[in-house]
Amino acid sequence: MTMIATQIRQKDALFYFASYPSEKLLGKVRFMSRFYSEEGGGITPEAVPEEDDIATFIARVERSDKSFQRELSRSKVKAIRNFYDTAVTQPPIPGTVLLFTPQKLHFEAWTDGSGVGRLQEPGENFYIIDGQHRLAALEFYARTHPDEAKSIGVPCIIFDGGSEDFATEMFVIINSTPTRINKSHLVDLYEKVSWAEPDRRFAAHIAEMLYSSDDSPLRYRINRLGGRSKQEKWILQAELFNEVHRWVKRRWTKILADGTDKRHAAIYYEIIRDFFKATARVWGEAWGSTDFMVTKPVTLKAMVRVCADLATSEPEPSDGRVDRWTARLAPWAEQVQEFRNNGFYERFPAKGQVERVTKIHRELAKYAGIAVKGRG
Repeated sequence: MTMIATQIRQKDALFYFASYPSEKLLGKVRFMSRFYSEEGGGITPEAVPEEDDIATFIARVERSDKSFQRELSRSKVKAIRNFYDTAVTQPPIPGTVLLFTPQKLHFEAWTDGSGVGRLQEPGENFYIIDGQHRLAALEFYARTHPDEAKSIGVPCIIFDGGSEDFATEMFVIINSTPTRINKSHLVDLYEKVSWAEPDRRFAAHIAEMLYSSDDSPLRYRINRLGGRSKQEKWILQAELFNEVHRWVKRRWTKILADGTDKRHAAIYYEIIRDFFKATARVWGEAWGSTDFMVTKPVTLKAMVRVCADLATSEPEPSDGRVDRWTARLAPWAEQVQEFRNNGFYERFPAKGQVERVTKIHRELAKYAGIAVKGRG
């Protein structure tokens, strides 16, 4: 099958603009999220094969928090659907939907030099880089107003034949405004974009493992969605990432010499993992308790700094490190009452959180007899 499209060139990039009949387009796209209609029923996301890196990535972003998808996407789709119902003289879909296929599409340009021609459709369905909610609303609209929906042409920008990194990078760029993916959520995208600094990618590997590894004391306690998360979390991913990145920057000369790949990032993950395992033992019942500030952001950030100090002076051996560091941090147990919620901010007075994190960092290091290292 072919369609009429305009080929657009920007620097070395080629892509296409086309008006896609809604009925045809809805059969050629892959929904990565579950969507619901107010009348009942829904759209089931496609199964994502493990070997499909692009689909896995986009699905991970779109489905990252159940409460986010269940509540916010439902209201957003409803609002767009209502607009389709009421739009008469104005176009219901004035903005373009961005589609991607890894298949290189054949384009046969007309001879008039206009850039218009016939574009081959891909054999597989398109990935939706931007526009899942609009197309989900269109799907529900088509179910109740099939004749009206057939008359809608959807403006589409089509990218073809790019690498997996290109598709991922486009997704990040399009979805990185404050109204879309939260900054905390973007941390786990650093490794996917070509322009991310290597030290940030390295720190992002560590943050990802802290969130997802089954042996991480912070597993699923890291908030990737900012205020939109309805689940109990301890710290924003952006806040944790900033502290890990602070440590990585301090050690970057050595990291460059040793290697910056995921295998070496795992070594640093294991250090911070063992440190938090030790702290969980030392803090006892206060660890994770809502009555204490031990696992609140201000203390967790300070503890990451203590970990960086301790790892500098006692990085090896890894065997027995949890037991060794538990003994080293044992004096913290004597200070646990200082970290009660009641009166915490009076006990650690500061002008703001930045100063308070620094203060707690120094106090915790002093309790355990650990030298505080500079950032440089």
